[in-house]
Amino acid sequence: MEAFWISLAVIFVAELGDKSQLMALTFATRFKMWPVLAGITIATTVVHLLSVALGGLIGDALPRTAISIVAGVAFLVFALWTLRGDELTEEESRKAQRTTRNAVIAVTVAFFLSELGDKTMLATITLATQHGWLGTWIGSTVGMVAADALAIVVGRLLGRHLPEKAIRYGAAACFVVFAIVLFAEALL
Repeated sequence: MEAFWISLAVIFVAELGDKSQLMALTFATRFKMWPVLAGITIATTVVHLLSVALGGLIGDALPRTAISIVAGVAFLVFALWTLRGDELTEEESRKAQRTTRNAVIAVTVAFFLSELGDKTMLATITLATQHGWLGTWIGSTVGMVAADALAIVVGRLLGRHLPEKAIRYGAAACFVVFAIVLFAEALL
């Protein structure tokens, strides 16, 4: 359960202000909310399964102290990445706006491709090097879907009045705290 809760919290924070949240919001303006969430869930489930498999392999091959240090550095990088922010390109926005007969397929494919190499995938790999794969997989998937669902609901209620800067700073601060905890684990 520890792996589940840690992964849920870290990935939820990582997803705040991420390009995927913008995609979710854009898709939700075009399609009904449930097919969008279904597509996000399918894509996230597959990407995070690949991530925990890779993280498990890395975790078995490296000593625990080295993993904690590398994970701490990774979370500092995630903090900087979060501060920089993400925006949809015009092409990504056009893809999200296209009418398609099957919204679930469109959202699934778009999210799968956009998540490959994204910070949430890298964070999931990092978490899987230190925690059980099943809890990490389920927690990271639930965390990402919850963050994207929140973006859709809040975005529909508040429109463009979201405090994006505050969300970015808060998420970056959380990553710094996670990094400090990992560094402390490595040193103690």
